[in-house]
Amino acid sequence: MTSLELLAWALEPVRRGWAVFPLRPSDKRPAGHAERLCPHTGRCADGHLKPEQRATTDRDLIVGAWTSQPYNIGIATGPSGLLVVDLDVRKPEEQEGTPDGVESLLALCERVGQTLPSTYQVRTPSGGHHLYFTQPDGARLHSSAGRLGHHIDTRGWGGYVVAPGSTTPQGGYSVVDERPPIQLPIWLHEALTPAGKPAQAAASIPVTTRASSYAAAALRAEITNVARAADGTRNATLLRAARAMGRLVASGDLTRAEVEEALSSAAGGNATQSQRYYDDVIARGLDWSIAHNPQRRTA
Repeated sequence: MTSLELLAWALEPVRRGWAVFPLRPSDKRPAGHAERLCPHTGRCADGHLKPEQRATTDRDLIVGAWTSQPYNIGIATGPSGLLVVDLDVRKPEEQEGTPDGVESLLALCERVGQTLPSTYQVRTPSGGHHLYFTQPDGARLHSSAGRLGHHIDTRGWGGYVVAPGSTTPQGGYSVVDERPPIQLPIWLHEALTPAGKPAQAAASIPVTTRASSYAAAALRAEITNVARAADGTRNATLLRAARAMGRLVASGDLTRAEVEEALSSAAGGNATQSQRYYDDVIARGLDWSIAHNPQRRTA
């Protein structure tokens, strides 16, 4: 591919607001010198600039670089506000039946009761896939290896992905789903966020209404379940709890306000996501349960 063709591909991520930098021609490695060989002159006069620091959306700089060499294109995922899930293929030497990245992600979806989201997607030369997501407001997820499952890596702050249009001896990177990236789902965000301190106090939230002993015990049990939910399962656990408690709200055994307050506090006590997200999950779960409960009151 010519320099001008690669320049056109390099400007496409910039149109989306993503920062790019040159990779070696027909290679996945960043162009330029390694840190250990840094001369500490020119652009590195004040210290070695890593690819993430060199990435830019400046069209003039990009045009100047790509008209001089047929560089492949790197997207700095962190500065671009992206979290890219890298689904790799099974290695030839691995035993038959070993899951590849797609199979591992589908298994994770099944465990947490979610579906595989549709988003901007790139196919790699090996047959793998890059799923692009935007990072939630205030999030700063870094790259990871194997945290979501076998043959699944992620690229966030501190990492990069090879952009579409780039080619290697094994083949090219091509877009297979052009829709804009969606925001990283809550359940994936939770699975990628290091666990915080256990929420010790959440299970002791009092039930203030004149609830039956059964309703009060049921609410406390769901509070405990939510507070102790592991990363990657908290959203699904919270939704199940809200739906379960919605039946008791519909029957009049609990008030909606106290259920919302109790579950919100339990989720927030070990939060890896914003409180707004958890409150939305609770509201959706209660709405669904109350609407579908045959005992709901019409007053």
